[in-house]
Amino acid sequence: MRRGLSFILASQVMWGVSPAFWRGVAAIPAADVLAHRIFWTFLAVSVVHLARRSWREVREAARSPRILGLEALAGVLLGSNWLVWLWAVNNERVLEGSLGYFITPLVSILLGVLVLGERLRRGQWLAVSLGVASVVWLTIDMGRLPWVSLCLAATFGTYGLIKKKVDMPPLDMLAVELSVMLPVTLAFLAFRTAGGHEVLMSGTPVEALILVASGAFTAIPLLFFAGGVRRVPLAVVGVLQYLSPSINFLLGVLAFGEAFGTGRLVGFVLAWTGLAIFTVDGIRSTRPPLRRA
Repeated sequence: MRRGLSFILASQVMWGVSPAFWRGVAAIPAADVLAHRIFWTFLAVSVVHLARRSWREVREAARSPRILGLEALAGVLLGSNWLVWLWAVNNERVLEGSLGYFITPLVSILLGVLVLGERLRRGQWLAVSLGVASVVWLTIDMGRLPWVSLCLAATFGTYGLIKKKVDMPPLDMLAVELSVMLPVTLAFLAFRTAGGHEVLMSGTPVEALILVASGAFTAIPLLFFAGGVRRVPLAVVGVLQYLSPSINFLLGVLAFGEAFGTGRLVGFVLAWTGLAIFTVDGIRSTRPPLRRA
């Protein structure tokens, strides 16, 4: 279990410090960064599958129309999530982005009710209500809808819902999703190159290095997380997953100096309280009932 915890912590720290990594390409349009992230991540994942000799399993899974359709939708959701996050990081919206990942578990609960017909316990209803209250409060405080938070939570929450319906190893699913996104990505990169706007050639050496390294930076924490989940109880994994948005939050406030007044604090406290209730309720529900002597 100790090794599994190390894997989970490594993945959460890498995701947590990702705003600092992506800030290195802040001068590049988010769509260009996304295209390179998809391309280089596909190459990184391909190398892993070649080393494991597991491409056959990926191809066989992709032959199923149901799996291919679901994974195509998952690819669109994942690409949308990455695009919004990249835009948020490079437009001083890290705090709003971190809130999106804080409320993602609450969105997942709501999707379970609306799509899967699940019934919620009292604690879960309270947690979701506080999440909704947080969004409403921040909308009033900021004078606009926190669309970055909502987009990130909705895309990643729905992405997780699809994962529940596809019984495949995470690395195999990622390979299919990237393969679905690859043709559009290559077409976009070719279009940008033809127009003389290929950022890998026109950017600085540091920017080029970050774009190429983005594949490994994306794939490595996913591999760590997949390896850790197999060795650590899900209740522990659920709690540790709040580490990455917490690091995002601290970077936004302390490193990037984003505005964080009393109004925003109230909104975040509502979301954090909802998460605390959700976590405690989840831990209690997994404990076996006490037996009388």
